[in-house]
Amino acid sequence: MLDILLSAPAFWLLAAVVFGVIESLTMGLVTIWFAGGALVALVASILNVSVPIQIVIFLAVSVVLMVGTRKIFIEKLRTGQEKTNVEALIGRIGTAKTDVDNMSAGIVNLSGQEWSALCGTEEKIAAGEKVKVERIEGVKLIVAPVEE
Repeated sequence: MLDILLSAPAFWLLAAVVFGVIESLTMGLVTIWFAGGALVALVASILNVSVPIQIVIFLAVSVVLMVGTRKIFIEKLRTGQEKTNVEALIGRIGTAKTDVDNMSAGIVNLSGQEWSALCGTEEKIAAGEKVKVERIEGVKLIVAPVEE
């Protein structure tokens, strides 16, 4: 039984599985390249290629996969580039429902939802004026008047 576990095909299969599990836990495109290299080395070991050549194949395929496909995967997945939740509100235009200044919060209507807001400048924004969301602090929008 120990001989089977120490064989090259079993080693490469185990390595591919371990790299795959690590990748699934991290989702950072860190070890997937090594899983691919281990699978190609597994095929080489089944074809009775010598162990030093298997190691070279593993390293070469892993590097080629990483260099050749990393940019494509990152562009397709666009990890970390999509604005979500409240970050998506920054830059949007709304309407002041009440007067808004930098000392006391007013109410801003943004896409049909009412938000508490402060003015990010010294100006006072009158009810009915258009505002642009500059940033978010806690649960309040920080807005600026929109020049029309």
